[in-house]
Amino acid sequence: MWKIRAKGLLYICIFFFTLLLFRLMKIQLINTENFSKHHINLLEESVKQRTQELVIDNGRGSFLDRNGNMLTHKKESVLVLFPFLKKMDWDVEKVSSISGISQESLQHAVEKAKKPFTYGNPEPVELTDSQVERINALEIPGVFAIDKKFERKSLPAEQLIGLTGENPTELVNRYPKKELPRETLIGVSGLEKSFDEFLLPEGKSKLVYHVDGDGAPLFGINVKYVDPANPFYPVNVKTTIDKTIQQKAEELVDRYQIKKGGLVLLDIKDNSILAMVSRPNVNKKDPYSGSGITNRMLKQQIMGSVFKTVVAAAAIDQNLDNPARVFDCSKKINGEPELKYDYGKLNFSESFARSCNRTFGELSKELQKIDPTILEQYASRLSLIGPVGWEGDVYHTSDFKQLGEEEKGRVFQSDNARKDSNYAAMSGIGQHEVRATPLAVANMMATIARGGQKEMVRAVSKIQYKNGTTIVNFPQQNLPGDTISSYTAMKLQKLLRSVVQNPNGTGKWFQNLPYEVAGKSGTAETGKYLKGKQLHNKWFAGYFPYESPKYALVAVNFDVYDNEGGVNLLFSDMVKMLYSNNHLDE
Repeated sequence: MWKIRAKGLLYICIFFFTLLLFRLMKIQLINTENFSKHHINLLEESVKQRTQELVIDNGRGSFLDRNGNMLTHKKESVLVLFPFLKKMDWDVEKVSSISGISQESLQHAVEKAKKPFTYGNPEPVELTDSQVERINALEIPGVFAIDKKFERKSLPAEQLIGLTGENPTELVNRYPKKELPRETLIGVSGLEKSFDEFLLPEGKSKLVYHVDGDGAPLFGINVKYVDPANPFYPVNVKTTIDKTIQQKAEELVDRYQIKKGGLVLLDIKDNSILAMVSRPNVNKKDPYSGSGITNRMLKQQIMGSVFKTVVAAAAIDQNLDNPARVFDCSKKINGEPELKYDYGKLNFSESFARSCNRTFGELSKELQKIDPTILEQYASRLSLIGPVGWEGDVYHTSDFKQLGEEEKGRVFQSDNARKDSNYAAMSGIGQHEVRATPLAVANMMATIARGGQKEMVRAVSKIQYKNGTTIVNFPQQNLPGDTISSYTAMKLQKLLRSVVQNPNGTGKWFQNLPYEVAGKSGTAETGKYLKGKQLHNKWFAGYFPYESPKYALVAVNFDVYDNEGGVNLLFSDMVKMLYSNNHLDE
């Protein structure tokens, strides 16, 4: 009996030993480069355990502004020290003399270091070209003066450019045919996500050395410089943003306490984004959660009276703009007395300047009888209901979209609403189901300023190799579909200018600015309430200079009380800032 038990126990031991042997074979021989469902490269991981490194450049492509300035990162000449210095006698006195850093500070930093580090906390100490040359001439092992790539703590246009993060599962799903390290950064939002495939790294630039279990150098004190040595990568994505204007725009948005809103500034000549600000800011502690990651300039919003521009365009073409006709602006669109905004009798032009709801409610009903889809047609002709961002074929990608998160606008959601005269009246003043993105509104103003020519909006002009040669160009492209006539555009230009010129116009704020402004205000009821008071969306959209249009600008503040806003002051200061920028040398 005991022999049977002994045999059974032996067989069990052999079985488990075989399992263990097979497991070891998988680890050591079979799956060394693709272990487990996480596809871990065990050879690389074992080397990492014996390696310490300092990454100089993670290899991911960068974003530049239109003048070639780095937006997301900066390069600085810094001092790098390795922890093995504490175990050797090195010429700290000379390094101190050249760098201007005290010997005590250098020695203290090295003593507490467990891995290679850039000297300076929280900000690295920047070195001059002369200091870099002299420090490296010392040829002290473990002491290097290098150009290192740092991510900016405060990113301009952070929602437009977007965020990156590590996500091994998404990495495999997105690029199943590419062999990429699990820790590879990928675009999570914004342009980082749209251009992710171009931005993927070929490899990191880094300083490396090998250590034993106690952290001492394993193969002497030689530090190795590892670089992909590819003259073409990483690439640079050249945006249309002007970094200086962008930073000033963000300062103004914060000065006027725009907590939920922002602005869009377009260059009318090439129809590109010069600046885009969205608030609230990204939460630095938890960037991927909350509303800060959302680019509100690309999300559809209730726009209010700005939509009267569309109604005006349709009315002009249908000959409903007779200057001799008057509208009773002492009444609301439902016929009840207008107590707050009683403007009396106004003609078409005066109604637009003062933003009379009654006039545009009536005109919308008349237009709806002519054609229930006419407001949608003209919203499309004015490039309002989008999408308006650049799209086209790029390499093997068809319908590539620069602004992948951009939402479409709308006028009606259902055919019943489209055919209802009361809904038509509400839609005519930009309420009910009417929605548009601030970007599309800015593009509408640019379209009118150009005489009716509607174009796609670019955020990126080109992608460049590391050596500066161009991989992809993103040329100006017209938006498809019908446009308004040059005659209609001219009439709209005059109406938009009257908003500012009229002593009672809703844009009278802007009469004395250095540039002549044309535009339209909007105050939309959101249907939301806070402390018993209704919240509103405040807009001002326009272009300038009036005679030779250069900029289209939209300033917005969402979910604020009726007596709040800040958009007029924001718009006004943006105009002044741009004028000053263009006249610096005068």
